[in-house]
Amino acid sequence: MNHDLKHEKVPGHGDYERRDIGVAGILYFLLGLLVAGGIAHFIVQGVYHYLDNHYETRQPPVSPLVKNIPSDTRRIPPQYNGDYQKYLQDQFPAPQLEINERTELNDVRKHEEDTLSTYGWVDQSAGTVHIPIDRAMDLLAQQGLPVRQAGQAASAAQPNKKGPKQ
Repeated sequence: MNHDLKHEKVPGHGDYERRDIGVAGILYFLLGLLVAGGIAHFIVQGVYHYLDNHYETRQPPVSPLVKNIPSDTRRIPPQYNGDYQKYLQDQFPAPQLEINERTELNDVRKHEEDTLSTYGWVDQSAGTVHIPIDRAMDLLAQQGLPVRQAGQAASAAQPNKKGPKQ
């Protein structure tokens, strides 16, 4: 068995190409790509313009109760400086749809957590305060709950035996 390899020389130009790639072909391809992109751009722009007009003409009339009717809600006027929340609150009547449920829920949870874990007034004129839950449990453990005497009648907290009113 013979393992000798015979390398033969390729006649002609050797191991590399002797001429460069044609630049004209690349330029024609890029020009065609640019023209096709421009045509596609104008077709899509025309379709969007048609759909905008189609949408505008088929809108139901706005309720007469709405005071200020925004002409285009997709563009925020410059006086709002990109503050979308303020724009919605000023332009649309309540109730409004939730824009970002997670952010709004986080705000509600943060407010509840602040209420449950800090000191503050509930009604300053009546002298009612709220205190953190841990502190309230400590005070309750120290002082205990008020106890009624056996002969006292429950005046304020009698249950309604008839059931709910209908």
